[in-house]
Amino acid sequence: MKFAKSIIFLLLVILCSCVQESPNNNPKMTGKDHMVNKRVTSSDSLSKTRKVYVPVYSNIYQRTRNERTSLTSTLSIHNTSETDTLFIKRIDYYNTEGQLVVKHLESPIYVNTFETIEYVVDEQDNSGGSGANFIIEWYGDKKLNPLFQAVMIGGLGNKTFSFTTEGVYFE
Repeated sequence: MKFAKSIIFLLLVILCSCVQESPNNNPKMTGKDHMVNKRVTSSDSLSKTRKVYVPVYSNIYQRTRNERTSLTSTLSIHNTSETDTLFIKRIDYYNTEGQLVVKHLESPIYVNTFETIEYVVDEQDNSGGSGANFIIEWYGDKKLNPLFQAVMIGGLGNKTFSFTTEGVYFE
């Protein structure tokens, strides 16, 4: 009897000590410690600011216009350079109607060589709709060629699927 009480007590302690991390405690972005302290001026040998449009999808239509499947979207910004730092000036999230939903940066951040930073739009967040997008403004050495991608993942029944999109430059 004493042994059974000890086992039950031990199980209660183990169960009470297990805490599932809330998804709301996870940062939406990695790399917040990359804030730029030094102001970069035009006299620095940097190219002009470039703009990139990256389509993402909070949800997609399923069977009819009234049925939608929610998706988790991850924007990934890859610095593909072996030698140069990438500076990000703006990351804004827009909905299907073209309205600004979230302005992710208050000041520029940097991405080290071969580093990737990510922004996640949770599955429960449908504010972007079926035609959401990120607008990114970046600058750096003229030979930089960063990669801007989004990965969407979702599921229907017991099937899961994923797909990617890539950013396109615009003026």
